Amino acid sequence: MTLPAEFHDIAKRVNNWGRWGAADEIGTLNLVTDEVVRAAAAEIRSGRRVPLALPLREDGVQTGLIPGRINPLHTMVQINQEIFGPGTVACSDDAVTMGLQAGTHWDALTHVSHSGRLYNGRPAGSVTAHGGAEFSGIDKARHVVSRGVLLDVARARGVDRLAGGHAVTPEDLEAAEELAGVRVRAGDIVLVRTGQVQVYLAGDRQGYGFPSPGLSVRTPEWFHARDVAAVANDTLTFEVFPPEIDDLWLPVHALDLVEMGMLQGQNWNLEELSTACGETGRYAFLLSAMPEPFVGGTGTPVAPVAIL
Repeated sequence: MTLPAEFHDIAKRVNNWGRWGAADEIGTLNLVTDEVVRAAAAEIRSGRRVPLALPLREDGVQTGLIPGRINPLHTMVQINQEIFGPGTVACSDDAVTMGLQAGTHWDALTHVSHSGRLYNGRPAGSVTAHGGAEFSGIDKARHVVSRGVLLDVARARGVDRLAGGHAVTPEDLEAAEELAGVRVRAGDIVLVRTGQVQVYLAGDRQGYGFPSPGLSVRTPEWFHARDVAAVANDTLTFEVFPPEIDDLWLPVHALDLVEMGMLQGQNWNLEELSTACGETGRYAFLLSAMPEPFVGGTGTPVAPVAIL
C-alpha cells in the first residue's frame, strides 16, 4: 500500500531537508545551541535528580512483536577470576546481548525510511547489514542535553492513564502546557506522559504494547512549529497503536525521523517525574539523555536523568 496523499501533505509542511545544509546528520539537535543549554541549566532549583530509564532485564518490555528486538541477555564471562595468577586481584566481568531499542532508548534518524529515503534525502540503501547506518547513525548525536519539558497529558485530561488507542493531539499537548504553566520553546526536549508505562510496571507486558495511547499523526506539525529538538514518551510504540488511519503504520516515525530529522524516544518511565513536577509545580528542568555512541546504530539505550 502506498502512503496516502494526507501523509505526503504533512511531510511537505514539516520537512527540514537542507535546513542545516546538505551534509547535516543530526537534524533538530542543531536547535540545541550553547545559549539553549545555558538557559536549561538555569532551570535547576533544588538539584533533585529523577531517573527516567526502565531497568534492563531479561523479562523487559519486548514480547517478540518486533522480530530480533530481544530483551537483554546478561551473561557472566568471569567470576572472581585471578587473571594475573594466584593471589592477585580477582575480576568479575559480564556481557550483554540485546536489541539497541529493547528498553528505554532513542531512535536514530535512520531507524525508519519511506519512499526509499532517509533524513536529508539520503538513500535508504545507505543502511547496510555490515556497516549499519552510513549517515545519521546514533553516534552522530554526540550530546543530548537541553531543557526538558514534561507535558503530562494524562494529568491534564484528569486521568491517571490515557485509554489504549487514545491518539494524543496538539490540543492535548496544549492542555498539558496550560497545566504546566510553561510554553515549549526552540531547542526543548519534550517528554509526553500518557501513563501507559504503568501497565508494564504492573506486570502486563502484552497489555503495555497493545492497545496503546500514543502520538497522533497531527503532532509532528506542532513539534515542527515549536522547533522542538527531540520527543520521548512512556509507550512501546511512541505513536498510537493500532494506528489512527487504517493500514498506515508508523507514520509519526516517518514524519519525525525522516522528514524533520527529530530524535524520538520510547519506553521512558515518567511516573516519578510526574509526581515530582506535580509536587513542585514546575514542569521544566535540565535533561541529560546522552546516547550510547554505537557507531552506525539505528538506535541506542539511554539512561536519562531530569534535574529539577
